[in-house]
Amino acid sequence: MDNQVVKASNNPVVKARDFIAEVVVELKKSAWPTRKELVDSSLVVIVTVLILGMFVASADIIIGRIVSMLTRGV
Repeated sequence: MDNQVVKASNNPVVKARDFIAEVVVELKKSAWPTRKELVDSSLVVIVTVLILGMFVASADIIIGRIVSMLTRGV
């Protein structure tokens, strides 16, 4: 009997409760960033998104003008 696998319950409430309990256990194992690390990482993400956004916008404008010049003569 000791080697038998316990059958998982089909009850959705029990499954949800077990899932939430497992999530709580895993979150306690996590290494959370300090406030300074969080702010620094957020600033890096914001600056990167702004730079990439400007690059995509300028590439769109340039390619749009090139296509416009090429199709104007048609």
